[in-house]
Amino acid sequence: MNGTDVWTLGVIVGLAAVTVITRSFFFMSSKPWSLPHWAQRGLQYAPIAALSAVIVPEMVMTQGQLVSTWQDARLFAVAAGTAWFFWRRGSGQVVLGTIVVGMAVYLPLHLGLGW
Repeated sequence: MNGTDVWTLGVIVGLAAVTVITRSFFFMSSKPWSLPHWAQRGLQYAPIAALSAVIVPEMVMTQGQLVSTWQDARLFAVAAGTAWFFWRRGSGQVVLGTIVVGMAVYLPLHLGLGW
């Protein structure tokens, strides 16, 4: 085993230990506890914030630069998906419909016109 293998193994063991310790921390206490109200309220927005952080840059950037032309299929797909979402908001399967409408606009523009 060379030095790199030992280092890699050490990092894996260390990360596994940190994961086990942080996940089992909540079981170490014998009395029940709850998060403060402000933390519970903030955690309600965590999934949408994480999704936005991943999706939004992909929609408006190409190779690290902002999209500089309107001939980008992603922009039209986002507009169509957003319109569908706000039109059908409150009804069932709105998220699935948003994805389907966005892809129905994106694919012909991207594959057909090469945008």
